[in-house]
Amino acid sequence: MGIVSKFGYGRKVPGVWARPEMDVTFIAELMPGLSREDRTFRIESVLRNGRVKLHNFPGEFREAAFEPLDFAAAKK
Repeated sequence: MGIVSKFGYGRKVPGVWARPEMDVTFIAELMPGLSREDRTFRIESVLRNGRVKLHNFPGEFREAAFEPLDFAAAKK
């Protein structure tokens, strides 16, 4: 079943890659010299355009700004 979104009634939102309260880690190229722990933040909200806002970090960010997510590892 589809959802109502900016893409129209009955269509699914493409490429949902993040959820609120998930941890994400910026790629090292964006924050050189910082440890993985220092580059990790929690998602505050996911915007309709697919970007995310983070807790305690200003701005909106695309999926490409973060290391790839491994959902299988997160379940263990």
